Amino acid sequence: MWTSGRNPPVPTFAAMKVTEYLAQAEDRTLVSFEILPPLKGGGMDAIFRILDPLMDFKPPFIDVTYHREEFLYVKRESGYYEKVSIRKRPGTVGICASIMHHYGVDAVPHLICGGFTREETENALIDLNFLKVQNVLALRGDSRRFEDRFNPEEGGHAFAIDLVRQISDMNHGRYLDENIRDGQKTDFCIGIAGYPEKHIEAPNMETDIQWTKAKIEAGAHFIVTQMFYDNRKYFDYVARCRAAGITVPIIPGLKPLTRMYQLNAIPRKFFVHFPEELIREASACKTDKALAELGVAWCVAQSRELRDHGVPCLHYYTMGDADTTRRVVEQLF
Repeated sequence: MWTSGRNPPVPTFAAMKVTEYLAQAEDRTLVSFEILPPLKGGGMDAIFRILDPLMDFKPPFIDVTYHREEFLYVKRESGYYEKVSIRKRPGTVGICASIMHHYGVDAVPHLICGGFTREETENALIDLNFLKVQNVLALRGDSRRFEDRFNPEEGGHAFAIDLVRQISDMNHGRYLDENIRDGQKTDFCIGIAGYPEKHIEAPNMETDIQWTKAKIEAGAHFIVTQMFYDNRKYFDYVARCRAAGITVPIIPGLKPLTRMYQLNAIPRKFFVHFPEELIREASACKTDKALAELGVAWCVAQSRELRDHGVPCLHYYTMGDADTTRRVVEQLF
């Protein structure tokens, strides 16, 4: 991975685009993982503990999520409460650089609209370009806790398509400062999110797919889906996308169940549905351990069917749980 000697280490790793990895794999299904930055105060050791057990499967890229700020109300001596902004999981750009340096594997940082101005986004993209990061996932992001709808930052983007357009503009050498005439052209491979059960704010699936198509036309190169637990949802989604003229790779996202509370929390937070068969089997589980066994078996069965249908990559949301993810993947690769 790295050569060493009397001089400083020289990297032999050459960054590539997600679409290039998928094209080179031809008929072989790849595997990739998504991780969360540690809570503020944590270090890279926490990331390495998650990724070390997963690197045996040779993922070509690792996604690193980005989290917007949260607001807390802190009581002061005067008795009044002060609204304080805090970002609980900072460090996405630095983590990506560290992953690429440590493992020789491409990192895919998430970029979000929420909490960032267009200029802050441009500066983040410049940093990523300097670090030779080739791939980004462009997302609108979630609304703040206790807000009933997404509110963009003043001077920021309200929709993911606007973020895609800004990244695509930089790929063409166009910056926010119109006085920059010969700006360096970046070369980001742009991913976006897809929703096999439609985005919660879309009025119907047809509209959702048209929004997705618009993001592809704005410059996006691949799609990673929200987690799902019924493969028919994914197959139908891909068929609808293809019928609408969307030809880019569509990577399925997967997350095994591990805790009883997730039976309620996942549908509420991620707006996905569990198939009846899964709920029947989950209802017989009395402990988290029993549910985790079911979750692994279900995810393995999902993954095998998807792989047998020739999906380009299986993308696993680790949510900080490397052991469960490894138990699934080791039965497939």
